[in-house]
Amino acid sequence: MKILFIDIVHPLLKKELEKNNHECETAFDLSKLQIETIIEKYNGIIIRSKFIIDENFIKKAKNLKFIARAGSGLENIDVDFAKKQRIKCYNASEGNRQAVAEHALGMILSLFNNLRQADTEIRSGYWNRESNRGTELSGKTVAIIGYGNNGSAFSRLIEGFGVNILTYDKYLVDYPFESSMKYIFDNADILSIHTPLTKETSHLINNKYINNFKKNIYLINTARGKCVNTEHLVKSLKSGKIQGACLDVLEYENISFENLKKNRKEKNLQYLTNCSKVILSPHIAGWTHESNIKIAKILFQKISNDFS
Repeated sequence: MKILFIDIVHPLLKKELEKNNHECETAFDLSKLQIETIIEKYNGIIIRSKFIIDENFIKKAKNLKFIARAGSGLENIDVDFAKKQRIKCYNASEGNRQAVAEHALGMILSLFNNLRQADTEIRSGYWNRESNRGTELSGKTVAIIGYGNNGSAFSRLIEGFGVNILTYDKYLVDYPFESSMKYIFDNADILSIHTPLTKETSHLINNKYINNFKKNIYLINTARGKCVNTEHLVKSLKSGKIQGACLDVLEYENISFENLKKNRKEKNLQYLTNCSKVILSPHIAGWTHESNIKIAKILFQKISNDFS
């Protein structure tokens, strides 16, 4: 097959595909409009999040057999229309699930132990022990919403910390630590989001959802920024209903996740960046050296299984 790499991924994938007699070309510097003029020549696409592969794009890709996304979600691909055109759609969430789980754990431990604040103070010449007294993860009740690759990996990782784990996934049956949402609302101390971004999960975490919790909670979001209504999150942080937040993703990210949109003056974003109760990272939870290689291997295997 003739395969077009639209985004940069680990070179292992291109190397292995070429070993199997596929012809691979790159279009890293081309825009969506430019790619649309040549896409009918290709049988496969490798992409991360450079742009949205919509119905119009797919119609122009007359010879396309597969679209492979080097990452977890498929929200930038019109999967339903692709399937109608008998185009396979692959992702590689198995490749970065451990990375996401470890990052989520690292963020909540950092928040609970005031590591960012303590590090900054020591570097500035201050030695404050009492004001940096930490909180233990052990004994807390952690609710995991979404029990796919990432949610289940996070669950396995935190089991050894002596936490109570509750899980909810609308689309699964008979999975570990399964709980009702009512039980989660009544008991959770920490809420960790691991859902894909869909119409159903867009702004899932809003005022109504947050205020259903009986306790004041902590929030971890390593899923997608738009799963959380930022305005409502800020309101809850100010009121204390959310005691702290670990955010690897923000709804202000541009479509490729490579930067924030031009809204640094947006008041809610300013609040998050200045709030000591918030830990932020630039969408890197699944962005490890190891996951980079694993994603390439998994995509190669999936493509090879269907097109050997």
